[in-house]
Amino acid sequence: MAHRIAFLGFVALAVCASLSLAAEPASLQDFCVADASSNTRMNGLACKNPAMVQASDFAFSGLHIPGNTSNAVGSRVTPVSVTQIPGLNTLGISMVRIDYAPWGINSLHTHPRATEILIVIEGSLEVGFVTSNPENRHITKILKKGDVFVFPVGLIHYQRNIGYGNAVAIAALSSQNPGVITIANTIFGSKPDISTDLLAKAFQVDKSIVWQLQTKF
Repeated sequence: MAHRIAFLGFVALAVCASLSLAAEPASLQDFCVADASSNTRMNGLACKNPAMVQASDFAFSGLHIPGNTSNAVGSRVTPVSVTQIPGLNTLGISMVRIDYAPWGINSLHTHPRATEILIVIEGSLEVGFVTSNPENRHITKILKKGDVFVFPVGLIHYQRNIGYGNAVAIAALSSQNPGVITIANTIFGSKPDISTDLLAKAFQVDKSIVWQLQTKF
């Protein structure tokens, strides 16, 4: 019986360990401010000496400043992640400000490591995400000022300003480094290029269309 209990305890410990590795690990100390000067390679960033930590390691200024939306998609994302606030290291959270010109879009993209919750600060947005295969269900909603919407981790999603004035949103993400994969840039702007034949077959279009898209990215 003792051996059985020990074995079950080992299995439980192994399961817990595997689950903990599937998400960002919980901090084992008050904080682990990222040390940008460290060459240590790890899942996350090395910790700065706690005695050297300053209030500035936990602060960021400038989120009130509108982003420049004079670009092809008419939007600008201002990130506040561990790069901007070293004190976010190991805490599993970050945020962004998104500015939209009239009819501007935050193009189709995914965050491989984070769920996103977004609140509209100004204007009106069409938002949506698409579920995984085989359903590929498009879930979409019109948001007004003060409305909140959630984009589940890893799913392709987007926002579009449907008003004639500028729009602003703030989003929180469940990772210090959520990552972003912009679908069009990734597929048509990869370095080196993905084979034109492959993309033409995948999208069921002529190769000339694929080539034209690749020249834009």
